[in-house]
Amino acid sequence: MVKGINLTLMIGPLAPIPVPQSVLDALTSVEVTTKDKGPSGFQLSFSLSKKSPLHTLFLLSGGAPLLFMRVVIVVTLLGTPDVIMDGVITNHQISPGSDSSHPTLVITGEDLTALMNQQDFSGFPFPALPAEGRVALLLLKYAVLGIIPLIIPSILIDVPIPTGNIPGQQGTDLAYIKALADRVGYVFYLDFGPAPGVNKAYWGPQIKLGVPQPALNIDMDAHTNVESLSFNFDNQKNKIPTVFIYNEETKVVIPIPIPPITPLNPPLGLIPPLPTSLLDLKPVDDSLSKRSVPQAIMIGIAKAAQWAEAVTGEGSLDVLRYGRILKARQLVGVRGVGPAFEGLHYVTSVTHKIKRGEYKQSFTLSRNGLLSTVSKVTP
Repeated sequence: MVKGINLTLMIGPLAPIPVPQSVLDALTSVEVTTKDKGPSGFQLSFSLSKKSPLHTLFLLSGGAPLLFMRVVIVVTLLGTPDVIMDGVITNHQISPGSDSSHPTLVITGEDLTALMNQQDFSGFPFPALPAEGRVALLLLKYAVLGIIPLIIPSILIDVPIPTGNIPGQQGTDLAYIKALADRVGYVFYLDFGPAPGVNKAYWGPQIKLGVPQPALNIDMDAHTNVESLSFNFDNQKNKIPTVFIYNEETKVVIPIPIPPITPLNPPLGLIPPLPTSLLDLKPVDDSLSKRSVPQAIMIGIAKAAQWAEAVTGEGSLDVLRYGRILKARQLVGVRGVGPAFEGLHYVTSVTHKIKRGEYKQSFTLSRNGLLSTVSKVTP
């Protein structure tokens, strides 16, 4: 690998172990993508010789998550280890080589949520349990994989009365957990680490707060630490979600416009885009009008935060030049792109691209306005 960077690859059926040196020698490239929403994925490419132990690995895993082969990827940068992937193999592909080259084995996979999406448990009852309790109970069965629940209770904790209604699971564990999150405007994802084999299962609001990562600098001579960086401003993207609440007593429908700014989603841009229209949430969720007022408003707030991200950016960097690994789901500063786009941005996705002698990242950013809300960012 690159000087100052060490790659550890661990593979195994339940508790992965470091692969032998012969497997590492056959590894030609690693690509890992982490997003703020949805599953994270990875792809490993190997040069496959006839006597390679990878043939055995291919037969054991079978390409099916139920017969899963777990993969953990750890990158140690300047002595600090960082788990960038903990997942399972979902697919194999072998490309035959020419007379002068070996065949190539490409292994792809997803994070451990792939194991939560295998079996349909529709109808499993959860008497007298709020959504938070149901999520905790579903995640408990995956504790053997090192998955630790991190559940943030919603402001509306609804405990169903067993004599009136016993909620039942619909779909797979993953589908049901996400459905419960959508009902209160929450997100669900796995966060790798801090140690290999440990994952935090986060079920809660999307948080755009915290200590920013070191700034991404461009066109700043010796301080430049990114290879490319560009931004786009789409004013048409901003719409105001409107929740319509039906009052049973007065038989009147009450429209409630939802602002995109919340304590967990503060304005990162000083000048927000002008709303172009009101958007009825009914096409997105026909049952919103049947929900309680706090629950409908929470869903509207989550939708409003998504539609207000009118500023988007994308770029690439060399990890050694940047000095650390850029992470998704966190804030990062930006400098050298002009006053309209400088300041803090939210990292929506990061793709790690590792080859021999090279470690680069591509990334995407988002923000809900132009001009910075802070006087300076962390260098």
